Amino acid sequence: MNIKMATNNDIDFILANDNHVSKNELCSCVSLGRVLVAECDDKLIGCLRWNLFWDNTPFLNMLFLVADYQNKGYGKSLMRFWENLMKENYYKLVMTSTLLSESAQHFYRKLGYIDAGSLLLKNEPLEIIFTKEL
Repeated sequence: MNIKMATNNDIDFILANDNHVSKNELCSCVSLGRVLVAECDDKLIGCLRWNLFWDNTPFLNMLFLVADYQNKGYGKSLMRFWENLMKENYYKLVMTSTLLSESAQHFYRKLGYIDAGSLLLKNEPLEIIFTKEL
């Protein structure tokens, strides 16, 4: 697997698999270097997108892998790559979140993320906030 910064050429793949971001916002994230893509055999298989919480703490917004590549260690590799990138950029803490109803919470805990709180919006399941010191 090869992991690299996303470019404008990757936007269609990302948008097809990430319905949580508008095209304009995604283009902004790509231009800021806040999107990674994973390739396997010259084929895009996943992406990771982040922003800054409070303008100073990296917050993972989206981790996605094509179904055939899930549960095979690719997500863990993407996360480690991102964490190392954040560490190289002198960040000491990273954050993410997931819905209580999603199994991703177990994935993040296995990677050393700890529960740091939650958010409850009207008519939405509980969102668990995670942090990890680098």
